[in-house]
Amino acid sequence: MTEPLLVDRTDAVVTLTLNRPTALNSLDVALKEALRDTLAELEADRSCRAVVLTGAGGSFSAGQDLREHVQTLEAGDANPLDTVRAHYNPIAARLANLPKPVVAAVRGMAAGAGASLAFLADFRIGGPKTRFLMAFAGVGLAADTGASWTLPRLVGHAKAVELLMLAEPISADEACRLGLLNTLVDDDERVLPAAQELAARLAAGPTVAYGAIKRQLSIADAGTLADALAAEAQAQAICGGTADHRAATMAFVNKQKPVFEGR
Repeated sequence: MTEPLLVDRTDAVVTLTLNRPTALNSLDVALKEALRDTLAELEADRSCRAVVLTGAGGSFSAGQDLREHVQTLEAGDANPLDTVRAHYNPIAARLANLPKPVVAAVRGMAAGAGASLAFLADFRIGGPKTRFLMAFAGVGLAADTGASWTLPRLVGHAKAVELLMLAEPISADEACRLGLLNTLVDDDERVLPAAQELAARLAAGPTVAYGAIKRQLSIADAGTLADALAAEAQAQAICGGTADHRAATMAFVNKQKPVFEGR
């Protein structure tokens, strides 16, 4: 049986590949459960210092597997969208709060929950064929997998309303202009290598500090100045006690290049 999620480790970088290429990497229960559980494992895995999320074949992910969903609807399930609570919400929370950098290599189409997954990454790299589609309204649904939280932060409230309600495809160039992509490479075959190169660079950095930065920004986005200042004090208390901070400070004083170990 083909594994729905491939896990590849290269040094401190873990690449997670959504592996249903014949179904455009649409998210069925098996894939959602594998992604949810693997992210939980990586959160506690100190040997993993950066994550790359990508899709097999020519697509990132078409979102929810609607063929599977039709079966749920036809079965008369009282709560046919319980997958949001059971799968999508835990996945979104894990990705957003993972205390290490996440880079999405977005080749081809990222639609619906597939686009939402990409928006939860810290960095998104795409190529000429990259497309985003907030497809939810097209099947009579509202946003999920964190899109109502990430999208306004990336493009602003008014643009988020437009993208979610009109559900029109977004080209790679437009995605880059809007901030949905951090980097647009000129060859689709370069998307994954570029993402892995960035992840390797991040994995060699002060990953405890990166995790603290992610927490700071999450708190500051929704909080007051007082909340942000309290989060900064807490983060610096943690980072100030790391071996990375001490070693990097000594390296700076001695005009040397710091070596970070993620601790």
